[in-house]
Amino acid sequence: MPNDDRPRPQSLGELFWAFTWLALQGFGGVLAVVQRELVDRRRWLTPEEFVEEWAAAQILPGPNVVNLSIMVGDRYFGWRGALAAMAGMLALPMLLVVALAAVYAGFADHARVAGALRGMGAVAAGLVAGVGLRLAVSLRKHPLGLPVCGVIAAATIIAMSVLRLPLAWVLPMVGGAACALTWRKLAPPQH
Repeated sequence: MPNDDRPRPQSLGELFWAFTWLALQGFGGVLAVVQRELVDRRRWLTPEEFVEEWAAAQILPGPNVVNLSIMVGDRYFGWRGALAAMAGMLALPMLLVVALAAVYAGFADHARVAGALRGMGAVAAGLVAGVGLRLAVSLRKHPLGLPVCGVIAAATIIAMSVLRLPLAWVLPMVGGAACALTWRKLAPPQH
C-alpha cells in the first residue's frame, strides 16, 4: 500500500483523466511519458516502485501500459480504480486512433507519408533508450547491486538484439534468473 504522506489521486475522475492525458501523449510508445507523469510530476510512484510495477506489467499478457494503469488504479482505489485507470487509457485514445486510421487509409500510398512515418522510428528508439538510462539510476538501490544488474541488462540486450531470441524465451531465461538471484539475496539466512 502506498505511503499516506505521498501525493495520490484524490478521486476516480482524477485517475481517469490522468491516464487519458497520459495515453494521449504516448504516440509511438508511452514509457517515457508514463515514467515522467507518474514518478516525476504526480509522484504517485517512487522510481523503485515504477521499475517494479513496470517489470510486472511487461510479463503480463496485454499492453504494458494498460497493465500498469490497472495496477496503479488498483493500488489507490481497488477494482474501481483499476477500471477507471484502464478506461482512461483506452476510451478517448481509441476514438482518436480510429479517426486517424480512417485518415491514414486515404494517404497510406503516398511515399512522403510512408517516409515520414519511418523517420519516427529513430525518435521512438531514442525515447526508449533515454528512459532506459533514467530507469537504470534506480538500480543503484537494487539488492543485487549495480554491477550484477548491469550484467543482467547486457544479457537481455545481447539476447534480444544480437542473438535475436524471441521475448517469450528471454523473459523466462534472463528474467527468471534475475528473479531467482534477487529472491536468493533477499531470503533470510538459514540456521
